[in-house]
Amino acid sequence: MKRFLFYFFCLSSLSSVAQTLKPDVFIVGNGNAAAAAAIQSAQSNAKTVILLQAGGFDIEPIGADLHSGVQAKFLEKLKEQLNLADTIAEPSFDKQAANLALEYWANTLKTLTVIKNVQLLKADRAGKGWAFKLSDGRTIRPEVLVNIADKKLNEALKIDAATVGTWTKFDYGNTLYKTNVAVGKRVDGNTNSNYSFYQYFIPNQENLVYVSDPTSMLMGQAAGAIAAYAGFFDLKASQADLKRVQGELIAFNTNLMPFSDVGIKDANWKAIQMVGVTGMLKATVVNGKLLFNPEQLVSTAEIRQNMKDHYYKAQIWFDDYKSDVLTIGAALDLICYVGNKAPETTPKEVEKKWTSAYNFSSTFKKDRQITRRELAVLLQDYMPPFNITIDKTGKILR
Repeated sequence: MKRFLFYFFCLSSLSSVAQTLKPDVFIVGNGNAAAAAAIQSAQSNAKTVILLQAGGFDIEPIGADLHSGVQAKFLEKLKEQLNLADTIAEPSFDKQAANLALEYWANTLKTLTVIKNVQLLKADRAGKGWAFKLSDGRTIRPEVLVNIADKKLNEALKIDAATVGTWTKFDYGNTLYKTNVAVGKRVDGNTNSNYSFYQYFIPNQENLVYVSDPTSMLMGQAAGAIAAYAGFFDLKASQADLKRVQGELIAFNTNLMPFSDVGIKDANWKAIQMVGVTGMLKATVVNGKLLFNPEQLVSTAEIRQNMKDHYYKAQIWFDDYKSDVLTIGAALDLICYVGNKAPETTPKEVEKKWTSAYNFSSTFKKDRQITRRELAVLLQDYMPPFNITIDKTGKILR
């Protein structure tokens, strides 16, 4: 099977001779969300075309979001463009520098075609895909369209976007958070916001990925990953696989959970994100920020019900385990029993990986109470709850 990874190519000028391009993904727009969608689609190795009807990109200030993925990488490139030190957290926004940084980045991506200064004349359906006529005589026939809340496209294609949602405040009471693909937009003074995979689709509009926030690179990147998956594997957009798309976003350092205290440079970031989005280890909200508290100790009560919900065999293990404290040794026993791992060799294997593979600064002692960081890493390595199937509302499917 083809690997779901993407690397781009950009053509800034194309022949004016009438021709038909058949990319996997087509995006119209030159703002934040459009640019991020194009970059991610191409990084995921889908043939991608972005139409800039004006002369180039037109990036707006990013704002105080919880940066990750394309957005975080863009800010790094903006610092380089401005000759700023890496230690500067938030560079002052310079539109010209931002547009240049993005243009240089696009030019390095081998599956991205950028069309500039060409107008979109006509948009229509073409079978299961789309057909777009350009002012230079060319026709674009993509598999998937990413619509960045474009009112003209909505009118031309009779798209009713009334049902499309927007950023919502993170809430463990609604299991939809397990379907997160975009998080961290600063809304009402805090960054514990999220957006579901299923909010990108409009009923009765197949092979359309809709972005409701044109100013958000975070939302745009996820749209690009969804569209790329469908286009690359020649599937309907509605057939895109949630877990594969989430995994692709993680591969490009994108948060699935808006944890403010565990950044992408943390050695255990990936495990904490993937375990965190399952709700196995729940975070707390403090002053508008979602905190994972990685060094906090884990109690038996904290994970008992969550483990039972994810694994049948966990019910038996917890019936026998009576201590209120979950030690490293007990956690390994739980993992071996529920995850069907060898109890004779697994603890020795974990001890060897403790500092070398896991990069833990703590000491391996089986009788010590385990931390949330340590448990998240062990679960992800040996019996990842991320792999448990969920439905469209985030509920676990047995």
